[in-house]
Amino acid sequence: MLKRLIAFTNEHKILRGMASYAILWPVGNLIQQTVVEKKNFNTYDWKKCLRFSIYGAFIMGPTMFLWMRFTATIWPGRSFKSSISKAITEQFTYDPAAICTFLFLMTLFEGKSTEDAKQEVKDKFFDTYKVGAVYWPIAQTINFKFVSAKNQVVCTSFFSMMWSSFLAYMKHLEIEKKSLEKVKTVDK
Repeated sequence: MLKRLIAFTNEHKILRGMASYAILWPVGNLIQQTVVEKKNFNTYDWKKCLRFSIYGAFIMGPTMFLWMRFTATIWPGRSFKSSISKAITEQFTYDPAAICTFLFLMTLFEGKSTEDAKQEVKDKFFDTYKVGAVYWPIAQTINFKFVSAKNQVVCTSFFSMMWSSFLAYMKHLEIEKKSLEKVKTVDK
């Protein structure tokens, strides 16, 4: 059965990335809920984890698969120059779109309005991008240099697990900010 699964994912390479993102993105969210929100198994927001899994599987997995294929066409090989070129290009092209898409769609998935989603992007994009500008070029240079093209999407999903923890934290900031505002209003 394992051989069939491996053969199937070798034939349909996009599925390998989709599966890894479907599993690792909610794990990243659970890390954030555990560390930042001090939640445990009984208090986790499982709906949030499901949103991260769906987003990871159907948005991140396919787009990262396509991005990796595109970069391999433009900069073939795994030389340091090729790897850094891919990583820096990703930082200026793919990452801004990915961050905006995440902030916008996850806000909509929470049942909020389009205006709320636009505001979320406006409020959090730049701070999120600044952290990504440090994290992703290093992570992706390592990935492009040392990991075979066949496994780069899966490798990125492991780096992305930590990134999804950070993104979950950025989404959590809104909740924390509103809680503080309520406390200040009650104190007055």
